[in-house]
Amino acid sequence: MITANIRELVKYRIEQAVESLEAAKILHEKQYERPSVNRAYYAMFYAVLALLATRKQETSKHSGAIALFDLEYAKPGILPKEFSKWLHEAFNLRQRSDYSPQFNLTADEVDRILRNASFFLAEVKELLATELA
Repeated sequence: MITANIRELVKYRIEQAVESLEAAKILHEKQYERPSVNRAYYAMFYAVLALLATRKQETSKHSGAIALFDLEYAKPGILPKEFSKWLHEAFNLRQRSDYSPQFNLTADEVDRILRNASFFLAEVKELLATELA
């Protein structure tokens, strides 16, 4: 059963995801590629947290959330397996761009991550609409 508290948490996480994706697009327009990838990844991460909230699953670690997403949504085919690849790629690029010295991203890489994040978020929102109905 999905309680009112869970519905509010899901709504909050989706708001975070939408805001992060919008920030990623603005940063990319200004050619701030590293922070753009950071925000695009977080859009996907917050969407995953929204999904996990509907199953009353929480984790404080990014790797844990990604593993749960793979287990609960990608492997059973609830969402396309390709989404797992996109999530892992965004996480890895975010890690490298945030923590590796002198790591640069191309505009094409960022375009791809933004497209993937946009589609990922749209599909998660659609799935949540059916799960919360």
